[in-house]
Amino acid sequence: MTYESLVAVESRVAPGVTYAVAKMSYGRRVELMRRIRELARRMEFLEAGPEPSDRMEAGLLDAEISRLYLTWGLRSVSGLVVDGAEATPELLAESGPEDLFREALAAVRAQTGLTEVERKN
Repeated sequence: MTYESLVAVESRVAPGVTYAVAKMSYGRRVELMRRIRELARRMEFLEAGPEPSDRMEAGLLDAEISRLYLTWGLRSVSGLVVDGAEATPELLAESGPEDLFREALAAVRAQTGLTEVERKN
């Protein structure tokens, strides 16, 4: 048996850009859960808060969790140069086009095997 731990995903929004996304494994699932556990708890608590500032803070935590997912699961980006530098997952998250960030994030989340509802629980 031969197993490849990465899957190549071609961008639909930027022709010529390809993402290498890590497939889910038991160890990677545990690592991801450890990374997002506390942020997700805080986000859930704040989402239930009565103040608009609570919901704003929850939105910020959601964005941080999205960035964490991307940098956790995206191994490389090819075909994209940002400000003269070959794109990395971190550079894509920091300075890359938002539509590519969201597309790559969706590819990472698809590899987790969880639906949006399951991720929130």
